[in-house]
Amino acid sequence: MALKNFKEAVVVITGGASGIGLATAQVLSLAGAHVVLADINEQGLQQAAEQIKQHGAPGNVITHRTDVTNEEQVQALMQTALDTCGGRIDLVITSAGIGCGNLIDMFSGQEMQTLMNINFMGTYHCVRAALPTMRQQQSGHFVFLSSAAGKLGIPLLTAYCASKWAVRGFSSALRAELYGTGIDVTTVYPSWVDTPMTQQEGMELLNIEAKLAVEQVAEAIAQAVLQGNHDLTMAPDEGTAVLLQIMQNDQEKAEQLVGKAFHERLKQFSGGKA
Repeated sequence: MALKNFKEAVVVITGGASGIGLATAQVLSLAGAHVVLADINEQGLQQAAEQIKQHGAPGNVITHRTDVTNEEQVQALMQTALDTCGGRIDLVITSAGIGCGNLIDMFSGQEMQTLMNINFMGTYHCVRAALPTMRQQQSGHFVFLSSAAGKLGIPLLTAYCASKWAVRGFSSALRAELYGTGIDVTTVYPSWVDTPMTQQEGMELLNIEAKLAVEQVAEAIAQAVLQGNHDLTMAPDEGTAVLLQIMQNDQEKAEQLVGKAFHERLKQFSGGKA
């Protein structure tokens, strides 16, 4: 059964200490949800909870330090939600994630494994931990944070793209697997969001045109859940929006356009030597 409103809903949010996770927690708390915030950053987690409470949210705000790459810790997180919020879980938002870029030649196997462990396996662990409760309830909703990079191929972000494409494929298969159960999945594909990832050294080569505010993404997530939308793609910058459309119709052309533009910028930045 789809969520009609968030009053008294039990919501678990990973990556809740900052960014999209915190912004979404604020929106849902003000709408009356009981929020269980999870993050590996314990100090940031406590600050986030205080920040939400200061805004006068009517629901409970509970924190649980969690490393989403650790299956046992994620299981403990969901048990905390059950124990403290009435024995149910209505919504799980997997916002925990990292992003970093480099030429694939310079990206180590360990760095790649870390990206996959957090961005994809963290999502997988949350589903495995929350699904038994949702099946028993015959209701529930997952929101997975993918990215526009989960629909495009972006130079310097090959590893990040791999992790976000994995989330996309997982969510599509899971929706089919859960058909008719009362449990649904929304996958979020935001373009550039104003977070530290977009400020990393070398990102200027990607010619980022516009950035989404985390508050914009949070509000859109809340609406997507209530409306039962499966695909929430947010691309305010014209360049990304056009590329997404081309990718749908002609993947090879999209790859060629992105590759050509990247190498032209690389040549400019290297004084014409690339």
